[in-house]
Amino acid sequence: MTRDQKIKIVERINAYADKVLSDIDPQKTPISTQLEALRPEMEKIAEETHKSLSDIFIIYMDLNSELSAEQEIHLQKEMEDVEADDSMLDKEF
Repeated sequence: MTRDQKIKIVERINAYADKVLSDIDPQKTPISTQLEALRPEMEKIAEETHKSLSDIFIIYMDLNSELSAEQEIHLQKEMEDVEADDSMLDKEF
């Protein structure tokens, strides 16, 4: 399975999550409850892709972790750029 295919799976599960988990507080709701709510969509994807539910769960968790790490790196880079710009402005004044 390609990374693009995995990303589409994650996007699909996340879209489903937006619908079924919109009324919950993720900070107060146990992860197990949140994942159980996603199970129907993961089961559909597993059937469509001829993979096990466990495989879909692993794809979802792994890729979400990777995407979060990539976003964090991107944000850090942006912050470094902003700090560099601020530093240059300080030198001009």
